[in-house]
Amino acid sequence: MIASFPRVNPADLKKRLQHIVGERNPFSSPRHLAAVEDYIEKEFKSFGLSVESDTFTHWGKSYRNVIAHQGPSPQSSPTGRGSKGEGLIIIGAHFDSVEGTPGADDNASGVAVLLEAARILSGLRLPAQVLFCAFNLEEQNMIGSTYFAKKLKAVGSRISAMISLEMVGFTDSRPGGQKYPIGLRWFYPTRGDFIGVIGNWRSSLLLRRFARLMRQVPGLPVETLTVSGNGFLVPQVRLSDHSPFWDLGYPALLLTDTSFFRNPYYHGPSDTLETLDLNFMAKVCEGVITAVVNL
Repeated sequence: MIASFPRVNPADLKKRLQHIVGERNPFSSPRHLAAVEDYIEKEFKSFGLSVESDTFTHWGKSYRNVIAHQGPSPQSSPTGRGSKGEGLIIIGAHFDSVEGTPGADDNASGVAVLLEAARILSGLRLPAQVLFCAFNLEEQNMIGSTYFAKKLKAVGSRISAMISLEMVGFTDSRPGGQKYPIGLRWFYPTRGDFIGVIGNWRSSLLLRRFARLMRQVPGLPVETLTVSGNGFLVPQVRLSDHSPFWDLGYPALLLTDTSFFRNPYYHGPSDTLETLDLNFMAKVCEGVITAVVNL
């Protein structure tokens, strides 16, 4: 039986995006990066979630991930178990951007979906502990998520699922609008109107379950890909915050609109809010919530 929950309103996602979109780079635009960081923290707290600063250093400067959770901190519960012994479910998205882009799809879209999912899930009673993670410095080779994943590993946390929301707002429904890495185009649609769910072999069971549950959302096409090992043979699938979790042996998935294989504005000045498909984003958010609730 599929649990029900409030529908996601595209207008609410747009309001969140308006707070986030704008260059968010630690070197060229640290002020807006810090403002978005504070916005995320305030939103998490407004949902009644416990929030902690996961502080780390990079090139001699201090940065932080913003972590919200229901129940005790994962550091205070070394096994990372929920009330019935389940492992942690982690939903993450990075809030920084590269220099020279407003970063609407990359990755304000993921952060907006993270926040809206957190708002709705925080009002539900779940058997497993869910962590909502806003990661910093993903664009510097996943610095923030690597630090957090290693910290969880060091205290022996159990993780049932890590879900990385990476560019989830752009669609191109034209035939031929969707591109792929070499060797994959024969197996997938030519229209870029689906959400991609990618896992490695260790995450294959989670991938099948998560995708099946996301498909319960009407009008949300879902395509999946399982890669061998930790994805090094298809390096493009490693370009987000799930890859540090793969490398530490945790089950993790990448949810993506396929990034530069679909979005021509990737890492450029035209990655703006106006290019995003808010209705698609709302369905993706509902898919994430449906999957988490029913896992």
